[in-house]
Amino acid sequence: MSKYRFLAVAGIIVILILSMAISAGEKKGYPNDLTRLIDYMTGSFSSAEQAEADSAYYDIRLQMFPVWLERSEARWFYIEQARSDYPDQPYRQRVYRVSQIDDSTFQSSVFELPDSHRFIGAWRREIPLGNLTPDSLIAREGCDIILVKQGNVFVGGTQDNNCPGSLRGAAYATSEVTIKRDAMISWDRGFDTEGNQVWGSEKGGYIFKKIR
Repeated sequence: MSKYRFLAVAGIIVILILSMAISAGEKKGYPNDLTRLIDYMTGSFSSAEQAEADSAYYDIRLQMFPVWLERSEARWFYIEQARSDYPDQPYRQRVYRVSQIDDSTFQSSVFELPDSHRFIGAWRREIPLGNLTPDSLIAREGCDIILVKQGNVFVGGTQDNNCPGSLRGAAYATSEVTIKRDAMISWDRGFDTEGNQVWGSEKGGYIFKKIR
């Protein structure tokens, strides 16, 4: 083997080894896509940057933290959303049940909490919903969010007009979601029976940057 051919082969081997190392490192960090999604979703998020740039948006704080870690059938989250100037008066409290449907599709089922005011600030606790069990939750039928993995991003939303809602005269609500490593875009809207938007941002989704 000539010197130049040897160097070329050696170079290819080095490239292959580096590629395998990068791939192994990625797999080590995220053993599967569900783990990646859970990691992306976990933490404290803020729309402060967007609100500062555009007065049409409020500065909202979004808290998403895992609960019931001992359960293996799915991953569960406790969710709180509140304006930054009223952090202890959340306008939304939910529990999400996140599961994997197939190689690239995930489902986030949405639940309400009974007597939700009792759980305000629960995300700060070491065991957020320690005294509650999944069978105590109230399922929001038709409001499941279906997410599809696109590269390293998860994109999806509610299906058709199946999620009922009565806020401000709405007949149904929709949600469009994009989940990235360090940010989440969420566009929630309510519509009346004629398809007119009655609540929610008209310009686009809220951009929540992960701050914790």
